[in-house]
Amino acid sequence: MVFQIQISRIETSNVVWVGNYSTPVKWNQVLHWSWESELPLECATHFVRIKSVIDDASFPEPNFWSNWSSWEEVSVQDYLGRGTLFVFPKDKLVEEGSNVTICYVSRNIQNNVSCYLEGKQIHGEQLDPHVTAFNLNSVPFIRNRGTNIYCEASQGNVSKGIEGIVLFVSKVLEEPKDFSCESQDFKTLHCTWDPGTDTALGWSKQPSQSYTLFESFSGEKKLCTHKNWCNWQITQDSQEMYNFTLIAENYLRKRSVNILFNLTHRVYLMNPFSVNFENVNATNAIMTWKVHSMRNNFTYLCQIELHGEGKMMQYDVSINVNGEYFLSELEPATEYMARVRCADASHFWKWTEWSGQNFTTLEAAPSEAPDVWRSVNSEPGNHTVTLFWKPLSKLHANGKILFYNVVVENLDKPSRSELRSIPAPANSTKLILDRCSYQICVTANNSVGASPASIIVISADPENKEVEEERIAGTEGGFSLSWKPQPGDVIGYVVDWCDHPQDVLQWKNVGPNTTSTVISTDAFRPGVRYDFRIYGLSTKRIACLLEKKTGYSQELAPSDNPHVLVDMLTSHSFTLSWKDYSTESQPGFIQGYHVYLKSKARQCHPRFQKAVLSDGSECCKYKIDNPEEKALIVDNLKPESFYEFFVTPFTSAGEGPNATFTKVTTPDEHSSMLIRILLPMVFCVLLIMIVCYLKSQWIKETCYPDIPDPYKSSILSLIKFKENPHLTIMNVSDCIPDAIEVVSKPEGTKIQLLGTRKSLTETELTKPNYLYLLPTEKNHSGPGPCICFENFTYNQAASDAGSCGHVPVPPKAPPSMLGLMTSPENVLKALEKNYMNSLGEVPAGETSLNYVSQLASPMSGDKDSLPTNPVEPPHCSEYKMQMAVPLRLALPPPTENSSLSSITLLDPGEHYR
Repeated sequence: MVFQIQISRIETSNVVWVGNYSTPVKWNQVLHWSWESELPLECATHFVRIKSVIDDASFPEPNFWSNWSSWEEVSVQDYLGRGTLFVFPKDKLVEEGSNVTICYVSRNIQNNVSCYLEGKQIHGEQLDPHVTAFNLNSVPFIRNRGTNIYCEASQGNVSKGIEGIVLFVSKVLEEPKDFSCESQDFKTLHCTWDPGTDTALGWSKQPSQSYTLFESFSGEKKLCTHKNWCNWQITQDSQEMYNFTLIAENYLRKRSVNILFNLTHRVYLMNPFSVNFENVNATNAIMTWKVHSMRNNFTYLCQIELHGEGKMMQYDVSINVNGEYFLSELEPATEYMARVRCADASHFWKWTEWSGQNFTTLEAAPSEAPDVWRSVNSEPGNHTVTLFWKPLSKLHANGKILFYNVVVENLDKPSRSELRSIPAPANSTKLILDRCSYQICVTANNSVGASPASIIVISADPENKEVEEERIAGTEGGFSLSWKPQPGDVIGYVVDWCDHPQDVLQWKNVGPNTTSTVISTDAFRPGVRYDFRIYGLSTKRIACLLEKKTGYSQELAPSDNPHVLVDMLTSHSFTLSWKDYSTESQPGFIQGYHVYLKSKARQCHPRFQKAVLSDGSECCKYKIDNPEEKALIVDNLKPESFYEFFVTPFTSAGEGPNATFTKVTTPDEHSSMLIRILLPMVFCVLLIMIVCYLKSQWIKETCYPDIPDPYKSSILSLIKFKENPHLTIMNVSDCIPDAIEVVSKPEGTKIQLLGTRKSLTETELTKPNYLYLLPTEKNHSGPGPCICFENFTYNQAASDAGSCGHVPVPPKAPPSMLGLMTSPENVLKALEKNYMNSLGEVPAGETSLNYVSQLASPMSGDKDSLPTNPVEPPHCSEYKMQMAVPLRLALPPPTENSSLSSITLLDPGEHYR
C-alpha cells in the first residue's frame, strides 16, 4: 500500500510537508512512520492526516485513493510549565554547516524579547503573538562544548528573565584517507589510515567516531581500539588475497572505505642495521650493513645515499643476506654522511627507514694555488708591496691550512731570495722591496703538503701611472665594467676595489678574451663611492694599470649643505661663496647647487625662477649646473632691503636637506659712499698720530734726555782704586773746565788763544776735533789731577773749585807733542798708566778727580778772575768728551804756528758754546 501524509502547522490550511510512504502490510498490522520537524514541536501546533491506495498487481484495476482522515492535532505547549519564557530546541546536536530553526515562547505578550547568538543579536519571524522563530543557516563550529543562544524578556528597562539553550555543533565526519595494510613478517597485517577531524564534543554529548575493520573473504570483523591504526592477525591457511572495508561512524553519520590486495605485494621490511665503514683514506671507503632475514631465496633491493660538501650521490645494490659497497672519488678531509634503506626486490612495495653513519676522509695536499693579488706603493728608493690572498675553499684545501709560504726572489740578483712563513688564518703581508724586479710565490700548506704556487711579479719601474678616472653608474645587481683590450699578449685581467666600511681590498680575475664583467656583492651599500682599478697581466705576470672607474651602487641625496659666506655686501648686491665644501665625501656625484632666495617683494630677480618649498612657502631658485662653481653674485637688489637665502647641492637622487635661511640686509646707498670717504681719513689721522708719537720720543731723547745717575757710570770700571772706593764718585764742585769743543762756528767767528786774538777763517775748521788741554806752567798749581770722560747728558756750569792750564793743540801735532791726546782710548790708557805710577808718590787722600765740563768758563790761570756776570751759554747741539787728568801730567805748549780746529781758550768774560 502507498500512504500519502500531509502535515500542517498552526492552522490546517497551512500545509508544510506532503510525502508518500510505501510498505507491505498485513491484516491488523500496526505501522510506524516518523518525521522530524525543523521547527520544534513546542513552538507551534502541528496537524497531520493520511490517505492510502492499494499498489498491488493482484488487485483489479482501477485503484482509488481513500478519503483523507481527519486532522490529528499535536500540541505540547500545555505541558511547558509555569515559566514565562521558553527557548527551543533543547540540547540539539547538528553538523557544522547545517540549517537550524530555533524559537521562543513568551507567555506574556507585554514583554519585549531579544535573542542573541554568542552575544550577537539575531532577528526572527513572529509566528503568533506568543511565538517567534529564528532560521540559522550554515551554523559554524565554535567550540566543542557547544554554541550559546539565549533570549531576554524585559518591560521598559526592567529585565523579566533570561532563558537560553546550548546548540551542539560537531565537525562533519570525514572518510578515512590513505587506508593501507602491510606486513613485515607475514604474521601480522598492520593497517593504517588518516582519520581526519575528530568529531567528539564535550560532556559526552557525542564521543569520538569509532572504526571497524571488516574482511569480506573470511567474513570476520574487528572493532579497532585506535583511531588511526589496527592490526589484523594472519592465519596459517594459504589466503593471499584480502578485501578490507574500514567503517567510520559517529552519532550523526557513517563513512567507509575499501581496499583489495595480495599479501606478498605488501611486504614492508624492517630497517637495516650495523652500518660501518672500512679502509677509509683520502678518496675511498668501504660501506657495510646487515638486513633482517625474511624467507629463503629472498632478494633485497638496497639504496645508498652519500651526502657531503652540499652534494648528494645515490647508488643501488641488490643483496641476499648482508650488504657491501665501495665508495670512490671522495673529497679529502671531508665529513660524509652515508645511509642505506632496503625493499623487496621481487614485488616492490615501499622502502624501509634510513639507517646511516658519518665518516671523515683523510687529508691530502691542497689541490689549487691560492688566489693572490697585491697593492704597490712606489716611494723614492723602494716599493711597499702589500700582498693579499684569498683562503682556499674547503674543496681545494683538502684539510686545514696551517700556514702560507711566501718566497720573494730578486730577478735582477737571482742568488738572493727570502722565505716567509705566515701562520693561518692571516691573508696578507707587507713587503719592503728596493728598486729591483721581484718574483713572489705564495703556497698554502696543510699537514700533508703544499699547494701549487701562485706567482706574481713586481716590476722595478714605479707603478704610479696617471690614468684618467671614469664615472660609472651602478645598479641593484652591482657594477657593470668594460675596458679596452690591452695591446700585446695578456694572460688575463684583474679588477680590484675596496669594500666599505672595512676598506678590505677585493679583486676579481677575468680571462684574457674578456673585456667586461659585472661586480656584484652584498657588501655594496647605497651612498658609498667605490673606486675600481683594471689591470692587465702580461705573460711575465707583471700587472699594468689600464683604467680607473668610480661610481655608486645607488646615489643618495647630499647629506649636508655647504657653509656659505657673504662677501662684498653693497646696497645693490652681495656675493655668496662656499669654497670649502667638499664633494668627494657626499653620497652621490654632486651635479650642481640650488640657491634659494626670499625677499619681502616676493619678486624673483633675473636668472631666478619661482619655486615652492616642502613647507608650502614660495621663494626664488637659481640653479648652478657646474659643481666646481662655488660662488654666486646676487645683484639687482634694493638698498636697505631684507633678504634670506640658503644653498643646497643636488645629485641625481635629489637635493640636500632643508636648511634654515640665512638673513642679510643690504646697506644704505649713501652710507657706503660715506664709508669710502671716512675710512681713508681715519687711516691718515691714525698715521699722523703714530708719526707724531714716534717724533716726540726722538725730540725728547735729543733735546732734553734724562740725567744719568753718576753712581752707575761705566767709566768708573776703568779706574780701580785700591784704598778709598768712595773717591770714584765725582762731585760737580771737584772739576773746573779745561777743555771745550766748538761744534759749529758761525761765519766771521774768530778763535782767540791765550789772550792774543788771531782770526781763523771758517774754512780752516774742517772737522771737530777733541783736544785735551793740560797746564803749561810747571809751577802751576791746581786742586788735583783731572781725567776726561764722555757724558752726553750732563750740563752744568763749571765749578771754581780748581783749574787746569789750557794749551792749544794743533790738529796735526807730532806724536811727541800730542802723545796720548790723539784719541780718547790713548788718553785713558796713558792716564791709567800715569795714575798707577803716581799712586806711590801721591799720599793717600791727596789725589782727587776734577770734573771737566763741556761748558767753557772764564780762565786766566786762577779762579779769582771769574767774571761777576758771566754770559749764559747758547744752546748746544752735542756733548762730547769730558776728562779729569792728574796735575803732574803736562804737555809742552803749542807753537805760534800751530793751528786750532774747533778748540780755543777763552779770556775772562768771553762766552762759550
